Amino acid sequence: MSAPFERLSVLGLGLLGGSLALAARRRGLATCVVGGARRADTRAAALACGAVDEAADLESAARGADLVVLATPVFAMPEVLRRAAPGLASGAIATDVGSVKAGLAEVLPGLLPAGARYVGSHPMAGSHRSGIEHAREDLFEGAVCVVDASADPEARERVAALWRALGARVVLRTAAQHDAEVAWMSHVPHLLAFAFAGALRAAPPGAAEVAGPGFRDFTRIAHSEPELWADILTANRKALAAPLEAVGAALRELARAVEANDAEALERWIGAARGALAPGGARGPDPARETKRTPDGARGRAGQGEKSRT
Repeated sequence: MSAPFERLSVLGLGLLGGSLALAARRRGLATCVVGGARRADTRAAALACGAVDEAADLESAARGADLVVLATPVFAMPEVLRRAAPGLASGAIATDVGSVKAGLAEVLPGLLPAGARYVGSHPMAGSHRSGIEHAREDLFEGAVCVVDASADPEARERVAALWRALGARVVLRTAAQHDAEVAWMSHVPHLLAFAFAGALRAAPPGAAEVAGPGFRDFTRIAHSEPELWADILTANRKALAAPLEAVGAALRELARAVEANDAEALERWIGAARGALAPGGARGPDPARETKRTPDGARGRAGQGEKSRT
């Protein structure tokens, strides 16, 4: 059986791009997998570990590609695609692994030549580690991958089939839905980890000696790349407003219960919080109080700002 794509070009060979190239090549998802990177040592590393058949600079790597995957930082994607677009094969598909979708959905389609199509995607996979040296063939196994529900149906299905072949479970969302949902499920958890790690400067000098698994679990993502996450968080600032307000209100209410020595209130909070982590629980009632829902299903109080999960 022939490979789904003739020439798959992955532009950006960090953890996500390197893992995608490695998995696609080993699983025969393209006749030729080409890696694009600015640095010669990154290209050499990708060749050495077997992630790609060929490696070149970002612009050259895209020439003749029928599928190009943008795996650079989000802020760099428009310029990378602008330079790569003239060399794409007729009818090519462009996708990406960006963590914020609304801005890309507005800009990237207009950079493509006639006949080429853009399908946004975002695999919910990764690590606080970065670089081609950490690429893994199984990185996307069991991960959720969000694919743009509003894209051209035929192109969308080809991109979705690629992610399924890499082991991911595909869910369809519009760009606005994606950004609202990942603000809650990914971006705010990172912000909380960063905030706590920064606040540790006020901890007693010997506190680190008593850190256990809970501390390591909670702070693992605070080791993430600063430049990358500053880019992600500012790009999704509008969708972050509502969840940040809700989390801030929750912290203030918990602080009041602690200060009031109100163990019963804390027990209710903790029980409701556990319940919210159960399947479907994220759409359940506020841990502190019941909240009314508007007719379209959005929360009447600290909601997401946009109706999201489908």
